[in-house]
Amino acid sequence: MKTACEKDFSDILRNLMNERKFTQSRLAELMEIKQSQISEWLSGKAKPGYDNLRKLAQVFEVSADYLLMLTDY
Repeated sequence: MKTACEKDFSDILRNLMNERKFTQSRLAELMEIKQSQISEWLSGKAKPGYDNLRKLAQVFEVSADYLLMLTDY
């Protein structure tokens, strides 16, 4: 199990999805991307690029800094 300081992007994304009860399919639909891309982010195999990071921030109404673990929210 990861400690608080070992949190990574996939943990943040998973928490945001759980808070809003989003499935991978729903998030992919909102972002207009393939569900497999969300799956790769959640598994830690990939991270979003600039455009998708911006879309994630808009969808979840958080700052990009939060998604990049630079701020607490």
